[in-house]
Amino acid sequence: MRKLIATVFNYSLDGFLADEGTEFWKFCFDLPENRQPDDPAHLEFLRSAHAHVMGRTAYEGISEGMTTSTDHPFADILNAARKVVFSRTLKTADWANTTIATGDTTEEIDKLRLGGDGHIVVWGGVSLWRSLMRLDLIDELEVSMFPYVAGEGTRLFDGVPKSYRLDLVSSTGSSNGIVYLRYRRHR
Repeated sequence: MRKLIATVFNYSLDGFLADEGTEFWKFCFDLPENRQPDDPAHLEFLRSAHAHVMGRTAYEGISEGMTTSTDHPFADILNAARKVVFSRTLKTADWANTTIATGDTTEEIDKLRLGGDGHIVVWGGVSLWRSLMRLDLIDELEVSMFPYVAGEGTRLFDGVPKSYRLDLVSSTGSSNGIVYLRYRRHR
């Protein structure tokens, strides 16, 4: 059965996501690894995914970026990859290899998990992450923790279960102070 791995980019020490237009957003995207995210291990992680899962808002932003910035390291991978958008409002998906999931979230995720080993990458957005946490469907969580106290932004873990135990799988740091944390859901 495939693992569902949620990726959380641009997360501050005080628990905020970098919302566009904030000082934290500017800080994140001024760092070289965010301008050119070309870590070979991360690119292979994305390339080897069975599917890439997104909510509508994340889908709209990522699809626009990947189809217009074809020199981005993720563009070739995501443009060719299987993508599933969870949305009750999106009627069409113009990005190649994209399907829209409108059914029960648990049933849709269960269908994606069947048929083999490997992983499914969850890109977000926040509503989808929270929904998957409430339904206890996330197997692993990868968080990029930035050396920044934002004081503003969106809190990822608002409205999720009060008890959600995770086990640390790995942690690595970058020269810029970013800590990459990988957690597995404790079962």
